[in-house]
Amino acid sequence: MFRIVSIEREYGSGGGGIAAELARRLGWKLWDRQLTSEIAQRAQVTESAVALCDERLDSRLYRFAKAFWRGSYERSMPLAASDAFDADRMMAMVGEIMRTIAAEGNAVIVGRGSPFFLREREDTFRVFTYAPHDEKIRRLVAMGKSREEAEDLVENVDKERIAYIKHYFNDDWPTRSLYHLMINTVVGDENVIATILNGMKTLEAHPVETSLRGVR
Repeated sequence: MFRIVSIEREYGSGGGGIAAELARRLGWKLWDRQLTSEIAQRAQVTESAVALCDERLDSRLYRFAKAFWRGSYERSMPLAASDAFDADRMMAMVGEIMRTIAAEGNAVIVGRGSPFFLREREDTFRVFTYAPHDEKIRRLVAMGKSREEAEDLVENVDKERIAYIKHYFNDDWPTRSLYHLMINTVVGDENVIATILNGMKTLEAHPVETSLRGVR
């Protein structure tokens, strides 16, 4: 039986809103901004600091300086940012929190590498949402973004996610074989949610002979 839904999404495809409504209908806990809050609380940093590391790598300059410091004979000397909250620290914390969420179950998780962290779990239904370029722009403009800002976000955010997944999981984004369902949200949120729920119900009633668990 599925106890977790992981929703990965192209930026602007509406995955976050779909996840929120899905969680409401299932009566499950939504982990999206709540995950940001949990990380900030555990790391004792602001949510804005966590957001800066959200599904993206640190700058090349920062990573170079950090690697140099770690390999230096001067390790006993303080590095100004050595204890700072960064992408590496965030990833370690996300992994810990994912294990806690999975143990508790009844959760809908948005992104943050969740389909990769939970790829071995048979109780996790993994979804990827995507949309045509114009649909993504339409959704973002409807949320209050300017056309120019929406174009820039659609152009760049997913590039950061691709690099993030390649760096931390050495995998492609999206890894199509990882998902039970990949769906174009141009069909409308209601149809997407219904398809997810029907897919979960169908697989629970008729489990596939070859599980997706561990597929790489």
